[in-house]
Amino acid sequence: MTMAESKTAVYSAPPKRGLIISLALLLGLIAAILFNTKFVKIGSTDDVRKKVFSKAEFGAAQFPKVQTYILEHAVDAKILGAAIAADKDAAGKKYGVATTTGPVLAVTLTGIAGEVKSGIYSLAVDGLPEGTAVRVQTGPAVNGTDLRDSTGAIVFGQFTNQIEYQDAGSALNNEMKQQVLVPLDTTQLTTKKITVTGVFKLINPKNWLITPVKLAVE
Repeated sequence: MTMAESKTAVYSAPPKRGLIISLALLLGLIAAILFNTKFVKIGSTDDVRKKVFSKAEFGAAQFPKVQTYILEHAVDAKILGAAIAADKDAAGKKYGVATTTGPVLAVTLTGIAGEVKSGIYSLAVDGLPEGTAVRVQTGPAVNGTDLRDSTGAIVFGQFTNQIEYQDAGSALNNEMKQQVLVPLDTTQLTTKKITVTGVFKLINPKNWLITPVKLAVE
């Protein structure tokens, strides 16, 4: 064999050993990945998609519970008004559910709907302390977290973050609109006698802004 033929033989020899080592390392890496990978069956309890917060599902599931609680704990407006006038703090503790911005109170009343502004009607209610202004939200926009905070059973720790906690409040408002307000013509309530059961946050004792869970027009 000439020197040229010898060099050709050396360079053309396949690197079998290196290929085998590379394949072994690759197989080892694949095995390690598979060992540390958890396979989740769709629809199982480990399916993270089921844990993503859904406003629609939350509202549909929780509003009936919130509504039932409010209907069961609602206090007649005359009794509540007198208690607030006598001692706001004591009334909040006796009849309300505490929040960081004031207690949420459940109330039931009948009154005459007056002026409407941005979907909020003023109500003339007999038997309340002089100067007490009562208003009720009828949409299309329903604001606040009074429904969410009304029972004390829905708390921040149940949610992933503040955004979800806020979404829980709007989810309940949206579900309330669908179940309580949409079936009614809330654009033509002025001068009509209505009965409302709902909640309001006791911040100003002379100003009640009620979020309803039941509304009937006579």
